[in-house]
Amino acid sequence: MSTHLTRIEGLGGSPSPAASSPDRAGETRYERLTRLIATDRTVIMDGATGTELIRVAGERPELEEHLWGLTAIIESPADVKAVHRRYVEVGCDLICTDTWGLATALRDGQARLWETSEPVHWMDVARRAVRLAREAAEEGGRAGEVAVAFSINGDVDTPDGRETIRLLARGFEQDPPDLILVETLTLVRSSTYATVEALLDTGLPVWLSFRRCRHGVCGIYGEHWGGPEGDAFGRAARRFEEMGIGALAINCLPPDHVTGMLAWLRDFTDLPLGVYPNLGYLSADGWRREAGVGAAEYAGHARPDALPDEGVQPISLDSRRRPAERWTDARGRRMYPLDLPDITLEPGVFVPTQGSLMVWKYLYEEALGAHQRCLDIGCGSGLLTVQLARNGAAHVHAIDISSAAIKNTLTNAFRNGVADRVTAAVQDLYPWVPEERYDVIVASLYQTPVDPFEPVVSHRPLDYWGRSLIDHLMRMLPDALADDGTAYVMQLSIIGERRTTQLLERLGYQARVVDFALFEFTELFKDARDQIARVEELSDAYHLKLGATDVMAAYLLEITRKEGTTA
Repeated sequence: MSTHLTRIEGLGGSPSPAASSPDRAGETRYERLTRLIATDRTVIMDGATGTELIRVAGERPELEEHLWGLTAIIESPADVKAVHRRYVEVGCDLICTDTWGLATALRDGQARLWETSEPVHWMDVARRAVRLAREAAEEGGRAGEVAVAFSINGDVDTPDGRETIRLLARGFEQDPPDLILVETLTLVRSSTYATVEALLDTGLPVWLSFRRCRHGVCGIYGEHWGGPEGDAFGRAARRFEEMGIGALAINCLPPDHVTGMLAWLRDFTDLPLGVYPNLGYLSADGWRREAGVGAAEYAGHARPDALPDEGVQPISLDSRRRPAERWTDARGRRMYPLDLPDITLEPGVFVPTQGSLMVWKYLYEEALGAHQRCLDIGCGSGLLTVQLARNGAAHVHAIDISSAAIKNTLTNAFRNGVADRVTAAVQDLYPWVPEERYDVIVASLYQTPVDPFEPVVSHRPLDYWGRSLIDHLMRMLPDALADDGTAYVMQLSIIGERRTTQLLERLGYQARVVDFALFEFTELFKDARDQIARVEELSDAYHLKLGATDVMAAYLLEITRKEGTTA
């Protein structure tokens, strides 16, 4: 998936006598590579053989990406050799076998490719791959100088991979590659060092290549998969050097994520270092090239002054760096992170539901309650109480049947610096008589249909329709809501619209939906599923089914007195 153009700095590892055949003056192919590196010459690797095979063969194999080239070694070896030959002819110093996906094919004790092909052992596939690369170099007139790397991916660092390595050593006794290249490694696991030891025990030089940028593990589209890890990868590089690795490279990531990696790694190790990022990626519409990437951009690896986070450089994930522009809303308020009140939750207090959070969002967006006297019915943790006070309310009174909720609300008012404008009292809504009429009332109340034959397990009353609390609240509006006041009430779809409309009409009020949200049934509603079904069968209540998931709608009703009516 990448074009390999690697400038490697520093000396390479020692060649194995069995690894290469001699060139003029007795220099082996691998020794030639180390000489180029030692004299600061550019070592040119080949491009992505699996990707080029699509062009040569004229079609894309219907296989997983990491298995493409393996089947071609068996079924169309001439195409594989043709790709190798192209790279030989354009002057590559190192070509890689088309075996990158071999470790993946052999994972979990399987040999996934050869069940439908001619009978062949995977070790024969490995040997054929080396032989095809050798033949391409010979036919291109460069057999003595073009080195062959046996390519294998990071899945070799698995329990099955250790056995694969042991058997490869036996398979290469007669015609070994010049080196083993383990590509697109990601994490340095506790097992990685043992895997590297096993690779070195083959007697062949070993090079390692990781898909890494300065922010950690990186994907072909520039997505960050892990990190940052500080200097953990740099210290691993130092250990690889001590173990005898021949070179360390960075590959399979966008060119703009490579910047600074060689300079950063040079602080940790004297290993020969290289990079070979992607020049694009294969999409469903074909090959997509990285725009604006020329030779200088591709090969550049100068040390930046700091971890970059703008332009064509990698995006910074460091939370200490401030972006040039902030996300704001229509009022100019910063929206990242959300300015949610500092809320603590005491034991026994209801956690704000998605419905309550929807009400909070509307209060925040509309800055409701400023200079007004407000009432929060069923305050719970005090989320809505605190937001009204933060919006500039003259006073907010909170009531709840739970003493723990009242204490929690007062605590959160103090935590948010609004305690001087908040009062709270334990109050059962049914016998309660309002002491005054409020400009703004907010309520996010319990609304779950209850089977009357089920035992009562809390202070919640038996409620066949799930409407008892919200209906009682609406009946209290004439005594609790000022004539020009507004109530914001959250209502669930599982208790129906018709009864709400009729009751408000009779009381002289009207409602409109100012917001809504959809959310899955929690365990509470799943436990009441049978009773919810009964209510929906007998009324206009409803919920939605998305596959096997039950989803309800939560409506935020804005309730006001109809024009021409008074309490």
